Amino acid sequence: MNAHALFGAFLGLLSLVAFNHPAQSQTWPQRPVKIVVPFAPGGNTDGIARIVAARLGDAFGQSFIVENRQGAGGALAAEAVARSPADGYTFFLTPVTIMAILPALTKTPFDPVKDFAPISNIGTNPNVLAASPNLPIKTLADFVEHVRARPGKLSYAAGTVGSLSHLSMALFVKRAGLDMVAVTYKGGGPAPVTDTIAGHVATYFAPLSDVLAHKESGALRLLAVSSESRVAQVPDVPTVSESGFPGFMTQSWNGLLAPAGTPKEIIARIAQELGRAVKDPAFVERLVAYGVNPLCNGPDEFAAMIAADIAFWAQAIKIAGVQEK
Repeated sequence: MNAHALFGAFLGLLSLVAFNHPAQSQTWPQRPVKIVVPFAPGGNTDGIARIVAARLGDAFGQSFIVENRQGAGGALAAEAVARSPADGYTFFLTPVTIMAILPALTKTPFDPVKDFAPISNIGTNPNVLAASPNLPIKTLADFVEHVRARPGKLSYAAGTVGSLSHLSMALFVKRAGLDMVAVTYKGGGPAPVTDTIAGHVATYFAPLSDVLAHKESGALRLLAVSSESRVAQVPDVPTVSESGFPGFMTQSWNGLLAPAGTPKEIIARIAQELGRAVKDPAFVERLVAYGVNPLCNGPDEFAAMIAADIAFWAQAIKIAGVQEK
């Protein structure tokens, strides 16, 4: 092969390398796409993932399949996605706990920043302080006064150590100067709600979606939401901040991420579709039913939220004095 032919072949190879990614991105998806969820079926994150999967499947004409992968507080699922091929066929729908709280509590087999490419924060999910109807209280101020009069005698329910419900209550107990006993439930599930309704524990800082139905029935008394402002689902429930503890705010979110290195064109296409979805009343209604305040922002905004939450929860864990067992 002469020099001119060799040079031509080299240019051809360069063109294949340079243009293969965009071409691949334009034809994506050509087979079913997997969305990994770090919890069992039936929970809040799983429900959100299925709403998102259905929307993306309709939009892109290909199946988006939810795969539930439990274990190690979500670390197993996160690691599996982080190590997956960055080809646009594996995604991760996860709450803030796995991206910002778990790495602050323990050494994880994944890096929440380096190993993932943020796509969109689907929406925020405030926690609400739910109290047993057996307590002689009506407001958050009543609750604080009741607990202060009984130091060390009342308990609160929480998910696993380091869960958002656990940290939210630990922070509030610290802020309000209360002496309460934490009762943690491995894996969360319905048990904390059931025990709060029965009066086995005094209160539970629960995801709104877990206790929404129990408000109307009177099985639980919702004292305050942990978001910055009141939420549409329970507009009569004040925030913790306006109830005498200004600045107090904790909330979860569920966001969609890809393995680092996933083609930006694919990420942009998904983010754009979710941006359109949040303007669809039917899509929004399904999320609101899960206690979610829909957001569906873009990759840059979501990346900034993750960075801010990593810093916030690292500090919050120190203030609350919480350590993983």
